[in-house]
Parts: sequence; structure tokens; C-alpha cells
Amino acid sequence: MKLIYEKSVPGRAAYSFPHNDLPVPDVPEELRRTEPPRLPEIAEPDLVRHFTQLSTRNFGIDTGFYPLGSCTMKYNPRVNERLALLQGFRDLHPLQEAEGAQGALELMWRLQEILAEVAGLDAVSLQPAAGSQGEITGLMLIRAYFADRGEAGQRRKVIVPDTAHGTNPASVAMAGFELVGVKTDARGNIDLDELRTKVDGETAALMLTNPSTLGLFDEGIEEIERIFHGAGALMYYDGANLNAVCGIARPGDMGFDVVHINLHKTFSQPHGGGGPGGGPIAVRDILEPFIPSPQVVRLDDGSFGLDENRPKTIGRVRGFTGPFGVFVRSYAYIRAYGPELKGMSEVAVLNANYLLALLKDAYDLPYDRLCMHEFVLSARHLKREHGVAALDVAKRLMDYGFHPPTIYFPLVVPEALMIEPTETEAKETLDAFADAMLAIAREAAERPELVKEAPMTRVVRRLDEVKAVKQLVVKYGFGEQPVPAET
Repeated sequence: MKLIYEKSVPGRAAYSFPHNDLPVPDVPEELRRTEPPRLPEIAEPDLVRHFTQLSTRNFGIDTGFYPLGSCTMKYNPRVNERLALLQGFRDLHPLQEAEGAQGALELMWRLQEILAEVAGLDAVSLQPAAGSQGEITGLMLIRAYFADRGEAGQRRKVIVPDTAHGTNPASVAMAGFELVGVKTDARGNIDLDELRTKVDGETAALMLTNPSTLGLFDEGIEEIERIFHGAGALMYYDGANLNAVCGIARPGDMGFDVVHINLHKTFSQPHGGGGPGGGPIAVRDILEPFIPSPQVVRLDDGSFGLDENRPKTIGRVRGFTGPFGVFVRSYAYIRAYGPELKGMSEVAVLNANYLLALLKDAYDLPYDRLCMHEFVLSARHLKREHGVAALDVAKRLMDYGFHPPTIYFPLVVPEALMIEPTETEAKETLDAFADAMLAIAREAAERPELVKEAPMTRVVRRLDEVKAVKQLVVKYGFGEQPVPAET
């Protein structure tokens, strides 16, 4: 497929500007172009065909099964998109006065109330724009809490398990804490014996995903809560895997004091490829004074407004009040389920255990337990016996029409394959995926070279991924490539 610059022909255009008599603004000399931009010249039919052809080369949840573990790549109902595009929501300016934005403020306030109930906590801030920003915001709240108590110099350490998402250690460092690691035991839980030796008066908090990135609910969560709260420390819940327990178990009831919720995972967002995200935080009452300002509130007269009179707030963590289009989609998704929201998680867990039962005999199962919404297999015996690695399995899956699962994560499992089917996939899709995985396991034994050379049927074959990351080509190189006729 040619690049659009290679299709360019001088004099062709996909549009024509209407004549107008408006004055041309006086652009400052230092900002003026010295020559016209080098843009492709192409007729509209060819332009439409070009981008349509490009779109057919993309893989997304609308084109196939996307079992990317820990990312919760579920189908996003079209009604949510239509609601986000309602004129009053779509065209609302972020500087609109509260009196003229009552509908938007009410939606945000109601979403706050719902998320507080889902989390089992007391207050919610919608400001953080992603889970990673929710993490740093939650840790900043913890830091502010201990500073307010005169313990800022003492509470320096945050404990993070070895199954944590990679953003957890990064957030700990960014928030100015010292990272302390703790290992996983033989059943996939936090090692309680090791944990007890590491929690003391210098501990500020634990960061924990529950269920973990192994897809396992920590069986010692009640004892973990006693250990941390008994030492005067707090507990932070990474909500990346909330899709497993929504409406069934609440982080606040487990003892967590602050939670970030990935709206773009649990509650429907088209987040693949860097799409919009949202990472609200829910907190216990002891942390409520410190949450970002302004806060959406319901006033005594029943109207809604923004409360900026928060003397202990950590301040803003992003511009304005958060990614509003994300709020509309998530609110619509939650209201569509209503009181049966837990059904979302129940089906997600059912789908994951169904797939696990089909696959566990063909691949290694590091922790032989019922999983939650996702599970981790290992290709280590395929690599040991046939030279076929997890990467090879992932590449071969592309030939069967499926997006590969997450591989080589979590790090505690060698040759990891991390699979999350979500609740939006039908049994027929799961069966087809399982058949493909089983076929690849057989191919690894019978035709290992085929698997190691995959993908065979894709537009792009196997890349040198290290080189692709380090030597990105993101623009047309007029100097290095054939240059089309001057525009």
C-alpha cells in the first residue's frame, strides 16, 4: 500500500475553499511561513479510499476478539457514543458558568455517588485523567494526610507486591516515597510472613491490585488489612481489575482507604490505541479533605456547583474537572445495568474460568485455582520442549484472527500468557479462541518452525520490535524517500 505522499499528484485537490471577504489576520512576522507546507495533493475519492484501506488494517474490539489481559478490552455499546455526542454535552465549554451547565454537573455528581457506592468509600474526585494519574493522586493524598498529622518525615515507605502493574512503582517514586517490594507465595497471594517483617512505623501505605494481575483474589486480604491499619498505615487499591468484583465485593469493605477506578476499562470506553481514559479516585472520610479541587457538589437548593473552598486540598491534578465525555459514557453504561451491575462481573468471571478450563491442560498453569476475570498461563514447557516461546504463540494467534493476549506479564510467571475475555464475548467466540490456542499448542509440537515464523497471513510479518521502538518513523522523510513533485 502506497503512502499518501506517494499518491500525490500536483494540482489535485479533495476540496475547494469558498471565497470570502473576511479580513486576513495580521500574523506576526516571526510566526509566518516562509514557504507553503508540503502537503499531499489527492482527489477526494482517492483520499477516502486511502483512509478506508488503512482502517481495514487496524485491529480493534469492533473487528475481533481482544483478550488483552489486565486491559479489559470490552465491547463499547454504541448508545454510549450517541449520548456523549448529544449537543449539550458535546459542545459544552469547560469555562461555562455553573448555572448554564447544570445537566453536566448533575451527571458528574451522580457518577461520583455511584462510584463511591461501588468502591464502598465516602467521597470521589473525578479529576484524574487515567489510572496512572489516579495512582499518583491517591499517593499525594496519602502524603498530605500524614503531613497533616505531623508524620510526613516518618511515613516514607510504600509496599508494592511483585505482581503489581508497572505504574505502581513509578507512582511511588514520583510521589516521593521509598519503594519496598514483597513477594508472592505459592498460591499466588502476598507472602504474609514476609509482609509482616516489612510493615512498621515508617510504612505509609500498601499498593495492591485485588484480584491481582495473576487473576487471583488475595485470600489473606483481611489479615493484610489488620497488618497495615494496625501499624497506622493506609491501603491503596489499584482498580485496574475492578471488572472482576463490581457489585460483589467493595474495596472499602476490604479495608482500602483510597481507590482509583479505570472508567475506560470497567465502565466502557474505547481506550485502545491511546483513546480517552478516566481514573477517578474514591477515598475514605479521613482523606476527603485533601481531594483535588474543585469538587462537584449538590447545593442546599438542589442545584449543582463546584466547591473550591477546600483549605486542605492538594489542588488540581488536571485542567478543569476531568474528561467529561468519558463520564457520559461510563454513566450510561452503569445506568444500563442498574442494580444488576454485578452481573457484569459475574459473567466476566464465568467467561474467564470457562476459558481456563479449556486451556489449562495444554499450557502450564502456575497457580491451580479458580480465577477471577482473567488468568495467567505459561508457555514454558512449549519453549523448553519445542523452542516455542510465549511471543511465538502470540504471533501465531494473529493468523487465526485473534488479537494476542498480554505476554511476559506479570513478571513472576515465566513465558506468561495473560488472558482476559471480559463479559461481552459469546461462548462461540471463546470456543473459537480456545480451539486456536489448542491448535497452536499442537503446532508447537508438530511444526514448531511454523509457529516461530508467524504471523504468516498478516499484512506485516514479524518485526524487529526493539528496532521499531528505538527507531520510530512517524513522518514522511522527504530527504530519505522518493519525493513527490513539488506542491
